[in-house]
Amino acid sequence: MIDPDGYRPNVGIVLMREDGQVFWARRVRRDGWQFPQGGMNSDETPVEAMYRELQEETGLLPEHVEVLGATPGWLRYRLPSRAIRRTEKQVCIGQKQVWFLLRLTGDETHVRLDHTDSPEFDHWRWVDFWYPVEHVVVFKRGVYARALRHLAPMARDIAGSGVQAMPAAAQEAWLPGHTAGHERPRKRLPKRGHWPRLLRGEGPGGS
Repeated sequence: MIDPDGYRPNVGIVLMREDGQVFWARRVRRDGWQFPQGGMNSDETPVEAMYRELQEETGLLPEHVEVLGATPGWLRYRLPSRAIRRTEKQVCIGQKQVWFLLRLTGDETHVRLDHTDSPEFDHWRWVDFWYPVEHVVVFKRGVYARALRHLAPMARDIAGSGVQAMPAAAQEAWLPGHTAGHERPRKRLPKRGHWPRLLRGEGPGGS
């Protein structure tokens, strides 16, 4: 499912502990680490896609997490030219994502990376909230910085000082024109309660 602009609808998941540390996983047969994410099916809402991807990639079920919030609209990133398959009927130039912030309420022993026959990850660990911005693959750094900036106020409601102010490197990655993303910053941050449309099964705002 690719939109007219060439972006594939996708969901991203930031899974957080009470202390503000977030789930960080290594992709199978690759050196790259990232947050769980995945494409939406044509018959899914963002919330439905999020829960499906959560179970497929981490083994966690809805009863193991609490949804704290989500980004208020699509956040986009472009794929590097080497990753674009121009021979396909529909050319995908990147992803447009809704990012969810989840709190782990179950025991972390419920995490299972081998829940499916084709696991996405082979190892995981907890890292500081802003760590992923500087350590994800370069072309995703901008969208990671924007997503975490949107979600940070909600994370601080739970973790307090466990989620520090955005470091300089993350601020630079989030700026317009950065190689990892090209969207302009939003002036308003979402607050808890500003994302009910997603939980009612409606799509995110923006396009």
